[in-house]
Amino acid sequence: MPELRQSKGHRYFQDTKFRRIHIRALERPYIAQGSSFKEYPDVEKIDLPKDFPKVDADLWTVLQNRRSRRKYSGPALTLEELALLLWSTQGLSAQAGPYFLRTAPSAGALYPIETYLAVDNVEGLDAGLFHFNVKDFRLERLTDMAAGNLVAHAALDQGFIAKASVTFLWSVIFRRNMAKYGHRGMRYICLDAGHICQNLLLAAEALGRSSCPVAALYDDELNDLLGLDGEEESVLYLAPVG
Repeated sequence: MPELRQSKGHRYFQDTKFRRIHIRALERPYIAQGSSFKEYPDVEKIDLPKDFPKVDADLWTVLQNRRSRRKYSGPALTLEELALLLWSTQGLSAQAGPYFLRTAPSAGALYPIETYLAVDNVEGLDAGLFHFNVKDFRLERLTDMAAGNLVAHAALDQGFIAKASVTFLWSVIFRRNMAKYGHRGMRYICLDAGHICQNLLLAAEALGRSSCPVAALYDDELNDLLGLDGEEESVLYLAPVG
């Protein structure tokens, strides 16, 4: 069907196929490697608690009950709950040689996905935009203003996002992955983001919270909100939690 084959997504998928007859001669573009971790050195730092709340949840029940939910109400998220959600999505869980392994898998252990938060209703944490420093397990404050409405506006005006306690925003630093995997790397980047989001959805369900993944967004509006250039690093995905 020609209309399918002419779509950019279909063309990319075809152009990045591995074929046994060609794989040894496959040329990859040279892309310089970037830093494995991102941090904001000159901003306020908030250490996250590591005494996570006890969660009495059965994995199989959590899998059965997980749904994308868009109605949020009830008490604020606690800082301990937020810390557990962050650890569940991107927390360091082991080290293998030079690689720091995390709770979600990543192609080549490269972890190109960065996590930002739009905090509106978390106990013990003033509203604002934050970056999650994975290595030090702490938050780095980017702004001191509530941003839920701005995120909702940039996500095609999906108003339910503004009612969440916190919205997770995931960006991709392209060269972290594509320096190794070249053109095909974008496939793996999207898979990485999916792994991370599913971890969040299951952890939220286990805590009795609700969440919903969102990929409909005005890319550069969210990039501008977070101060990203949209070229080296760009927003890819988000999920509110309430």
